[in-house]
Amino acid sequence: MGVMEKIKEIEAEMERTQKNKATNYHLGTLKAKLAKLRNELLVESGGGAGSGGGEGFDVARLGDARMALIGFPSVGKSTLLGALTATESEAADYEFTTLTCIPGTMRYKGSKVQVLDLPGIIEGAAHGKGRGKEVIACARASDAILIVLDAGKEGLNRHREILERELETVGIRLNKRPPDVTFKKKTTGGVRFSSTVTLTKLGPDPETLAKNIMREYRIVNADVLCRQDISVDELIDVVVGNRQYMPCLYFYNKIDTITIEEIDKLARMPHSLVGSVAKKYNIGEPLEDDLLKAKMWEYLGLTRIYTKRKGQQPDLAEPVVLSTIRKGTTVKSLCHNVSSQMLRDFNFAMVWGKSAKHSPQRCGLNHPLADEDVVQIVTKTNTQQRQDKKYQMQVQEFADKYHKKKYDAKKKKQGRLRG
Repeated sequence: MGVMEKIKEIEAEMERTQKNKATNYHLGTLKAKLAKLRNELLVESGGGAGSGGGEGFDVARLGDARMALIGFPSVGKSTLLGALTATESEAADYEFTTLTCIPGTMRYKGSKVQVLDLPGIIEGAAHGKGRGKEVIACARASDAILIVLDAGKEGLNRHREILERELETVGIRLNKRPPDVTFKKKTTGGVRFSSTVTLTKLGPDPETLAKNIMREYRIVNADVLCRQDISVDELIDVVVGNRQYMPCLYFYNKIDTITIEEIDKLARMPHSLVGSVAKKYNIGEPLEDDLLKAKMWEYLGLTRIYTKRKGQQPDLAEPVVLSTIRKGTTVKSLCHNVSSQMLRDFNFAMVWGKSAKHSPQRCGLNHPLADEDVVQIVTKTNTQQRQDKKYQMQVQEFADKYHKKKYDAKKKKQGRLRG
């Protein structure tokens, strides 16, 4: 029996099984088997859950953030890319116009956001239908996802539910946070399960259920500590360990084809925004400020930081853009973004803005920054650097690099003379 047949058999058994306290252990074991088989299916057909390739899909990571456009064919993704980035992507009235990944750069509030127009996917994309694996692999490499839906077809086709299910199958969790659970494998000692809160979703005996789930993955020695009331699916996600939690914005395009009552219903759905690219509803020209760009900025978690030198005015023309998804928005993230040497020689920072209790405030590396803060980094003096415990090591590393560079230049010169 193949993997797909086993998956269908387990899904059918789960549908037949009634959900109550008596069947809680059985359903939990079935969910663990199902997650394991789906992961095996991804490894067999794609070389891993994060794999996927093809012509035009190997896109260099550029800009301050990356957002992928995902949706069914002919929902307006290519037209939306042109409205956001002024990049020309082929658009037509027939399906599957876009056959490869088309990147573009959206400029907003001094930042550069890379937007990827991916080919339309169909139901069953998680198992490889319609180049679905390549599309989903690009989505996993992005910072956030923008799901584009046709407002006129959503009522009948339920495309939102289908796309959520496809992404859930490959381990992408949309608009969710990782469970507050500590999971650590050991070599001996068995499974130790404990919690700091009352667990109401794992049945009357959560420890037995957790051991049954881990037994499916051949884990017999581990420590599990739950700090929140988790479900069976969340426990499986923690045990598997390869799940990806991503922010997602749903954009309902072509609202000019439906009634105002239907628009109101779609607009009230969570994480949703309605608009029309053709009629310029909630979206303007590439360099204009509009609601869609503002929402994308919010979901990407971007923050503008203006740097300042001592005795000079802050540089308001080119801000340093930080992301909560990538490296965070602390002073340490700012130093790392500017220069690794600045992080090494950091002494303290002077901060003006919303995050400061008073202006200026003297802060350390772990101080969280807010949007449009002004930061002045003060590095250590020569005397302070000499007193550092790692000073001798840094001097030796610098000397080694200098002599290696000098030696390589000498060998290169000798090679030219001999040639």
